[in-house]
Amino acid sequence: MTGGLTRVALPVLQTRTVTSRLGFPLLAYAFAAIMLGTTLPTPIYALYAHELHFAVLTTTVIFSAYAIGVLAALLLFGRWSDAIGRRPVLIAGAVAAIASALVFRGADSVPLLLVGRLLSGLSAGIFTGTATAAVVESVPDDRREQAAAGATVANIGGLGAGPVVAGLLVQYAPHPLQLPYLVHIVLAVLAIAAVWLVPETSSRTGRIGFQRLSVPAEVRSTFVLAATAAFAGFAVMGLFTAVAPSFVSSVIGIDNHAVGGAVAASIFVASAAAQLAGRRLHPPRAVALGCAILVVGMAILAVALQFSSLAGLLVAAVVAGVGQGISFSRGLAAVVEGTATERRAEVSSTYFVVAYVAISLPVVSLGFAAQRWGLQAAGVSFAVVIAVLAAVCLAAVLWQERRRSA
Repeated sequence: MTGGLTRVALPVLQTRTVTSRLGFPLLAYAFAAIMLGTTLPTPIYALYAHELHFAVLTTTVIFSAYAIGVLAALLLFGRWSDAIGRRPVLIAGAVAAIASALVFRGADSVPLLLVGRLLSGLSAGIFTGTATAAVVESVPDDRREQAAAGATVANIGGLGAGPVVAGLLVQYAPHPLQLPYLVHIVLAVLAIAAVWLVPETSSRTGRIGFQRLSVPAEVRSTFVLAATAAFAGFAVMGLFTAVAPSFVSSVIGIDNHAVGGAVAASIFVASAAAQLAGRRLHPPRAVALGCAILVVGMAILAVALQFSSLAGLLVAAVVAGVGQGISFSRGLAAVVEGTATERRAEVSSTYFVVAYVAISLPVVSLGFAAQRWGLQAAGVSFAVVIAVLAAVCLAAVLWQERRRSA
């Protein structure tokens, strides 16, 4: 009897050991696969616009429904994985991603596109914080800094892969309004399997409740500057994610969905690289540097749109992505470092709320401007406004640093 139990238990123990060792790559894959779906529609919006006869303004509104989903998930479910475990929350996020893909695949109206986008935002909001924690917790303590970098790569890499995968499928494969979503459903199902195989990493010591938002007085000035820089950077990221393919087709005159997807993806690749490369930078100086780079990126964008240059548009995306990546990640570090440990979650959540408002409202404003002035003029105006905002933030950071050192 005992020998039989030992023979049964040994393979189970070995399986658990193997899945524990594979926890990091399995969770990183799941993270990337789900985030890929959130940017998958970017090159497809133009097809929907043609099929359903709507303009850029409607595209920006559909895109912005994503931010509503992210914010709802952040505020409603942000603390759940600490209480019930990472695995059920991650599976719920993956299910929301599959539901989004199914809605998009069958969408034949703007309201359905809005529902699909809202579900996509819910999946991202549920998944992002929990997956980051799970990836970091899946490795020993002495490897957690590298795991955090891996979580960043999985997150932003997935976001960058979405427009590339969709652009290639839309341009070169059949059934462009269905196939990209079928591919993502397969990837999401595999993500659920990956999450299921990995041992639970949470101690389940938290409590279910709404995520509180606040900024303590002692970190308020730092928060305002960091959040302003994050607002500028995320506004640009929203611009490229929502309308970069429209810039490529309508302003530059290149009717290739793969090219539009590549341009949209480039800002995510640059952001991820900058976040990894800038991890050691002093936070206030990094925010200033990021703002300065963002100003340069917006100047390049304005010139590229004015002269209908694809190369200029691509360079603008890369430069802006570097500025966004540095200012956002190090701005968050500056805020967290100045906040007491017990209040860091609420301050970080407030910071992300600002970021996701920035990814939606400004790009809708661009949609209104495009309806009145045309997409080219609206894009140039958008670049100028963000450049001014980033420049003001740069000046404020430098002034604050000068006062501290005086």
